[in-house]
This record gives sequence, structure tokens and C-alpha cells, in this order.
Amino acid sequence: MAYEIVTVASGVMDPLIGKLNALMGEEYGKFTGVRKQASFLEKELSAMKAVLHKLELVDELDPTAKDWVDHVRDMSYDMENCIDDFMHQFRADDAKAGFIEKITQFIKKFRQRLRIADRMEELKTLALEANDRRERYKIDDWKPASSSVVVDPRLRAIYQEADTLVGIDGQREEVVTQLMDTQKKLKVVSVVGFGGLGKTTLAKQVYDKIDSQFDCKAFFSVSQRPDMSELLNNLQYKLGMNNPVSSRPRKVDDIIKEIRNYLKEKRYLIVVDDVWDESAWYIIKCVFPEEGNGSRVIVTTRVEVVAGAACQNDREGIYKLEPLSEENSRMLLLNRVFGSEHGCPPQLEQVMTEILKKCHGLPLAIITIGSLLASQERSRKGWEGIRDSLGAHSATNPSLEEMKSILNLSYMHLPAYLRACFLYLGMYVEDYVISRDDLVRQWIAEGLVGNLQGQNMEDVGRSYFNELINRSMIQPWKTEYGEVFSCKVHDLMLDLILSKCDKDNFVSVAYNYEDMARLHASKYKVRRLSLSSMAGGGATYGPTITVNLSQVRSFTLLGKSMPPLVLFKYLRVLRIDQGRTMEDEDILDLTAISQLFQLRYLYVSGPKFVQLPAELQGLVYLETLHIDSELKSIPSDIVHLSRLSYLHIGYCNHGLLSEWIGNMKSLNSLRMPLGMRTGQREDLNGMNGIMGLGELTNLRDLTISLWCLEEPELDALVCSIGKLCNLKHLRILGFYPKIDIQMSSLSNPFQHIEKISVLVLNFPRVPIWMGGLHCLRVLDLRVEETSTGEVRLLGELPSLVNLRFCPSHIPKERAILGTGLFPVLEYFGFWSEEDAMAYLGFEAGAMPNLQTLSLQTRKWGGGTPVGMEHLLRLQKIHLCGVDSGDATIVSAFRNALSAHPNRRSIENFW
Repeated sequence: MAYEIVTVASGVMDPLIGKLNALMGEEYGKFTGVRKQASFLEKELSAMKAVLHKLELVDELDPTAKDWVDHVRDMSYDMENCIDDFMHQFRADDAKAGFIEKITQFIKKFRQRLRIADRMEELKTLALEANDRRERYKIDDWKPASSSVVVDPRLRAIYQEADTLVGIDGQREEVVTQLMDTQKKLKVVSVVGFGGLGKTTLAKQVYDKIDSQFDCKAFFSVSQRPDMSELLNNLQYKLGMNNPVSSRPRKVDDIIKEIRNYLKEKRYLIVVDDVWDESAWYIIKCVFPEEGNGSRVIVTTRVEVVAGAACQNDREGIYKLEPLSEENSRMLLLNRVFGSEHGCPPQLEQVMTEILKKCHGLPLAIITIGSLLASQERSRKGWEGIRDSLGAHSATNPSLEEMKSILNLSYMHLPAYLRACFLYLGMYVEDYVISRDDLVRQWIAEGLVGNLQGQNMEDVGRSYFNELINRSMIQPWKTEYGEVFSCKVHDLMLDLILSKCDKDNFVSVAYNYEDMARLHASKYKVRRLSLSSMAGGGATYGPTITVNLSQVRSFTLLGKSMPPLVLFKYLRVLRIDQGRTMEDEDILDLTAISQLFQLRYLYVSGPKFVQLPAELQGLVYLETLHIDSELKSIPSDIVHLSRLSYLHIGYCNHGLLSEWIGNMKSLNSLRMPLGMRTGQREDLNGMNGIMGLGELTNLRDLTISLWCLEEPELDALVCSIGKLCNLKHLRILGFYPKIDIQMSSLSNPFQHIEKISVLVLNFPRVPIWMGGLHCLRVLDLRVEETSTGEVRLLGELPSLVNLRFCPSHIPKERAILGTGLFPVLEYFGFWSEEDAMAYLGFEAGAMPNLQTLSLQTRKWGGGTPVGMEHLLRLQKIHLCGVDSGDATIVSAFRNALSAHPNRRSIENFW
């Protein structure tokens, strides 16, 4: 797929060049001088952009080159601001006006043309100076300065004594068990995880334990950008092969043939350490012949896609390395510092716990910090200093350079289009749970997501997010249905992000008054600002600290100290999270946002009430409006925001949809209440708005909370929902028995839908139209009655991964689920007021991928589902609504599972 690549450099340049092209268009034709200057600037900046792309791939720039890059970046921001001012004024002046106003505007425009011409001449001078410096200092020819080669830190891990790596024994035995089964064909096991988790160490321990059982063996590492000829020559050396003498370089294909011939008919064990991408693996794997003699290969990687490729997507062949437990982390640190597990003085226990928390179970981090602690005086003050040097505020410390180099290596391997998105995470404080979709919308608003022809921008952004997850750059937090919906950033990774942001002036962070003063004194203009009082510093905005906020493009406020919005002239992203406080009755006044003519994204969470301006029409670029708090009123002209794609309203006094809602064709996602709370319906008629909902045919995500709707309004709502042909997610909150009957009779709706969550509704039976939902992945459904045939209808859905099915009444006969039903289902919740435990039965081949079975009932008749031994991937059984600790119930289920091949690994019943 050919993305339009957006990098840290082009994220500045591309919008500017696009606007210069716009100035050369017909719309601005009467500004002859402006068009000429714009054409000149576009050519100059395009040449500079190519150089910026080249330099962006270099980790450490020469001071001269870095100074030029900084200058061009700041110049580009300032140029774009100037052009934005001009375009904004041009649009405002073109508004309809009377005769006197037109005369006034003519004079004003004449003066404006003179000013813009002067300003464009200034920009031309700046561009000429920048290109002159580029040529004078030969920036185009710049190459990284040579430096001494340091020992790869991974080599130390290979020879680390096993007795110092607490917790590795259990991991080693698990991998050994996976490898050393009775399978005769070649088996590959992938160890995947974040850099610093100990993948290399674990692989070496496994290698040492089993290598005696093989005819030949080798342990070799793959570099970030390997020379395949040199790499394979190294493997030959490790295998003890005699390389043929040749006066010319050998082809990779020839070396592969030599290795294959050497390994033929041998039982071999080979560890391929730290594979970075699939292309390298696909070449390396060609050297492994399949002889059916029990040969084994271990692959370690940070990238899940590589792990899957190595194992041919066999889940059982992937070993995902997890951080050490709290207890094992503590034991490892104590061993490193004191030489035993019981040597920590009482006065250091609390500080040690806090240090371990920042290490998050990463063995390399713990070992590195442990070495540092062991070299320090064992005083509380000294340990507290080391604690404070970690995380987002870590100071430069030579003893931490090994860990930083590994983290930096992960960053440098990121594709250019992911770097800016990754650095944007610096807007969040430590331990903040970051919503995937919210983050993606910020990326889009900042112009960091490349445009792929024909693909939704949010889908592209989610693919970026998933790639960062797969590369272990961010840690998954909330995961459901095989998707990661939120993440956290490891403290040590956040430290790397902030150091890069500081170097490139990408994000500025202020935790307290001193930080604001530091930003004020900086030579750089603040472009993205994260102001936090949640991080423990109590950030304040004092009148004596006049940071130039007019240049800020993204502003995140985590706390209460809100600078005046009128200071943010060019703001594009505004995110306010003031925390959840039930007692806070204050109103957050956001009426000034009407002046932020570049605003694209607005998110507010925390305050109980929010006041928006009476009109939003000036916010012509607004794409996201997310207000979790209660609105006094929704601006009347919101329907005229032609770019608004995401609208989330927590609650509003005037909750019925506006009659103009049907005009908001740009909406992709709508989340809001529908109707009024009891006693608030005076003179309100939302029928037109409800009917207009059906005209939003671009909607992909709809969440509505129903409040006291009358029957005609319910009829209109069902009719409108049935027209949303592109809907992918539908969620209904509230409880309306009458709407269930109407929705049952819909005719073939939602052909592209992936998720339906309507547990608050109580359908009479399973709607027949659900049998045609071939894209449906998640279904939460409540019905009055069901039958074996209706359960089978759901079982034939080809994409269903997660099902919560709640029949109020179930037939007396058992439902036997046959082979082929629920082919990809991983979670099955079957809940009923009646005895649900004995209703289900499973034939061999039913639910072949089921991992979790959840059964809920208030009346247990002593029975259990039959055939549970056929659920071969079953890992967990949840028993809800009954006493799962009752010995009789536990015994009944254990007897039912006695023939299950994995009965010992199935989680205890809850």
C-alpha cells in the first residue's frame, strides 16, 4: 500500500506547501503578487523538504546541520501561520455586506494586499537565506560523523549467569516444553516482547539446556539492517563449516545452498536472535531444510508480525515474554544489589518499591538500576536521587546509557511515518491510559496520518497504533475481541520520547512553575504544550510567565490551571482532562473557542458543566467535538460544520436531536443522549431530528442513550436506524420494550456491521435478519425466548468472535451445537434466569477456538453442559450467579471436564 508519508519534518512542510499551492489557484487570482511569491516559495521549500527527509533518518546530527533543520522547521511554522492569517481574513472579507461595508472592505483589502505582499517578501528572504546556508555548509552532502564502535549490550545478556536472573526458570521450562515435544518435523518457536524483557537471555538459557540433544547448533544475531551475505557467512562460521576460498563475493543464493547441504540429514538447533523485519526472516529461513528428524529453531523478535511469520501464524509456536512479577522483580534487584534476597535495610524498602515500579518488570532495567544502586552509598537520600532520575524526569546518568541505547535502537528502527505519531505520546503523563481512537483523532487533526487513497483516515491511524503495539513501543492496556482499545507508555520509553521531543522541539512539557519559566527562556517557540498538574507538580500559569502561546498548535491540559484561550491564536488540538470530581459544580467556560479559527479537535472531560459559544460556524476545520460533561445548550449552528466527523455529547438540557441533524453528512461517529429526563419535555419536539438521523448514511459508529421517548418517536428512531447502511458499531443504552418488537422486523439492515451491543433491549426472539450479518464480530443480545434453531442461526455467523446471549426463558430440551458452528468464537457468555448450565451441549468440532465460557443462572438444577471436552482451546470457565465455590458445583464441572485434554490448565472457576 502506498501511503502519503508524514514524518516529523514533512508534518511541518506538507501543509505549508499545500497552502502555497492553494494561493496559486483561481480563488486567489486577484492577488497577482501573492501568487508569484507563493510559486517561488513552493519551489524553494520543496527542495528543502527533500533534504529534511534525508537528515531525519540520522540519529545524531552535526551541530551545523541540526541548527539548519531547526531553523527551517521554525520558519515553516511561521510561514504557515502567516498564510493562515491571510486565508482567514480573505474568507471573512468575502462575506455578504451592504454598500458602505463593501467600500470599507475595499479599502481594508487594499491595505491588506500591501501588508501581505510585504510579508511574503519577508518570507521569500527567509527562504533564500535558508537555502544559501544549506549550500554554504553543504548540508546536502552531510553524513554521520564516524564514531567508535561499542560492544553490543545484548552480548552481556548472552553470558549472564542464570542464577542472577530470578524468574527465568519457569519461562525456560515453558519454552523447552514447547520445543521438545514428539513432533518430528521442523519446529520454530518465536519469543516476542519488548526490548529489555530478556528475550536473548531466555533463548540462551533454553539453548544451553537442550543443545546436547542436537548434532549441530548455532546462536547468531541479526542486525537492524543486515548484510545478508555477511550474516550467512557468520552462520556458517558458527556452524563450524569450512567456507570455500573465493576471490569474489559469493551470492546469497549460493551461501544458502551450502548451508542447506551442510544441515541436510543433521538434527540441528539454531537460535536466530533479534529479527527486525519479515523480509530478513524470509531469507534466513531458506537455510533450514525439513528432514523430519526433530530439528528446532528459536527466533527472538520485538515485532509480533515477525513472530507470526516465523511460526507460520501457529499461535502455539509464539511465546510472548511478559514482565517479571513484583516478587521476582524484587528478588532480582536484591540479588544484584545485596547478593541475597533478604538483604535490604528497612529504611530503603519503600524507595526500592518505588524504583521497581518504574522498572515495570523489565529485567534489563532492573539489572541496570541494580548495578547503579550497588555502586552507591546505601542511604535513603542517595536511593531517592536515583529514583527521581528515572521516568519522565530522568537526568543524564552514564549508568543508564545501556538501557537508553536499547530503547533508542527501537525508536531509530521505526519507519519515518511512525516517528511523529510516537513522539506525540509525549503529550501524556506517566501511567496515563491513552484511548486508541482518541489518540488517532489527535494524530489526524495534527496532520500526522498519511492519506491512503480510498481508505478511511481513522482506519489508517489505527493501523499506525497497532504497528506501535506490535513493535512493543507502547503497552496494550484494554484489550477486547482481539483489538487493543487503549495503551500505556512505559516510563522509560516516555523518557526517550521526551528527550527526542526536547531535541526536535516537538512537544514541550510543563509540570510546575519552574517548567513554564524554562519554556519562556528557551530559544524555541512552543509548538505543542502539555500542561499538567496531575503529575504531582501543581502546574500554574502565572502572569509573570508569558510563554508565547499564540504559536502553540496542540495543547493538552491535565488539571485545573487553564490559561486564557484567547492566547492560543493558531491552536489546532485542544484536549482538557480535569479529572473526575463529583463535588465540582464549576462551569468550564469555552466560549472563547469561537476565535480559534484553526481548531480541528476539541476534547473535554472532568468538569460537570461546559459552556460552549452560541455559534461555532467560524470553526470551519473542526473535525472532533467530544464533550463528556453536561452542556447547557448545543450551539445552534453545529450542523453547518462541514468537516465534523466525530460528535460525542455526554448530556445536554436540550437532548433531542436538532431538526437539521440530517444535514451533518460528514459525521462518521455520533454518541449522544436522545430525549429528555423525566419532567424536562416541555414544548420539545424532536421528531424531525430523529427522522433526520436516518439521512446520516456515512455513520459508522452510533451510540445513543434513550430518555423518555414517546411511541411515535420510537417508531421514527427504528426507521432511521434501519437506513444507516454503512453502520459498523451500534450501541443502545436505556430500556424500551416497545422498540425491540419494531427492530425485530427490520429488513436486511446493517450489512457491514461489526458490533451490536443492545443488551438493554429485550427482543421477543432472535431477529431473522441477524443471520445475514457476515461481518458481525461482537454481539450482545437479550431475547425473551429462544430455540435450538435460533442458537444455530447465530452459530453460522462466520466472523463472530464474542457473543453474550441472554434468553429470559429457555426450552427444556438441550441445544446440541454441531460441528462447524461458531467457527471463530473466542468468548461465549450464555446467561439466563433459568437453569442455563445444562442447556448447552457441544459436539466435536463446535466452537473450535473458544477460550472463555461464561455461564450465568440463578437456578442451578445440578446439570452441566455436555461435551465440554470437545472445546479443545478452552482456558477459562466463569460461573456467575451461583456459588462457584460450592464443592458440589465445582465437583460437577470437574467431572464434566475429566476427559478434557487441557483440564489441568483450565482456570479455576469463578
